[in-house]
Amino acid sequence: MFHRSRSPEPTVVLVHGAFADSTSWNDVARELRREGHPVVAAANPLRGLSGDAAYVREVLAGIEGPVVLVGHSYGGSVITAAAVGADNVRALVYVAAFIPDKGESALDLAARFPGSSLGEALRPTTVTLPDGSPGMEFTIDQAKFPHQFAADVPEGVAQLMAVTQRPVTGAALEEPAPEPGWRTLPSWAVVATEDLNIPAAAQSHMAKRAGAEVTELEASHAASVSHPREVARVVREVASSVKR
Repeated sequence: MFHRSRSPEPTVVLVHGAFADSTSWNDVARELRREGHPVVAAANPLRGLSGDAAYVREVLAGIEGPVVLVGHSYGGSVITAAAVGADNVRALVYVAAFIPDKGESALDLAARFPGSSLGEALRPTTVTLPDGSPGMEFTIDQAKFPHQFAADVPEGVAQLMAVTQRPVTGAALEEPAPEPGWRTLPSWAVVATEDLNIPAAAQSHMAKRAGAEVTELEASHAASVSHPREVARVVREVASSVKR
C-alpha cells in the first residue's frame, strides 16, 4: 500500500510537470498540511503520457478515501488521463497546466496560441526510450530557465530549480490524450497570466472548454513556487467542497 489516510479531509495528490520535480510543490504542501490536509506529491516519470498516467493511477489506488488531484503544466495532461477509472478522485485542479481533450497532445496545445518562448529555450538530448527505441528528451537551458520558467521566483531559487529540473521525453509531449477526466469530474484552473511556457490565452481556452472554475494569478509558469498561498487556497477550497 502506498498511502492510507484516516483524516476526514480528502487527500490532495500533487503532480508536477515537465522541467520540474515534486519539490516544486513544497510550499503548497506546507500550506495544505498546516490546515490538516493529507498530501501526496507524486513523482511524475515524464516518459510518456499513458505510462505516466498509469503510474499516477497506481498512486491513487493506494489512497483510502476521496482525492483532489492537482496537476501543473504537463502534469495537467497526466491527471486528465489518470482520473479516468480512478473511483476515488472527486475533483481536478489545474495549475498553469494543459487541460487536453481526447486526441490532443501537449505539443499541439502549446502551438495553438501565440506567446510561448519555450521552444527557443529547450536543449534536446538523444536517449533510449523505455521500449528500447531511440528518442529525444528535453530540458530548459539552465541559463535561460529563471526567465523562461520562473521569472517571479527569487533568482537563487530559480537557479536551483534549473539545476534540479527533470527532463521530459518528446514522446510524452507528442502523445495524444485519451478520454479526459474533466468530462465527468468538477474542475478548477489557476491561470498564470505571465506564463511563458503555456500562454495565458491557451490556459483560459482549455479551462473554459472544461467548464473549470478559474482563478487568475499574475504569475510565471512556476505559480506553485511564486504564489504557494494563493494556489493552496484554491486547492483548500476545492477539498472543502468534496469532503466525505
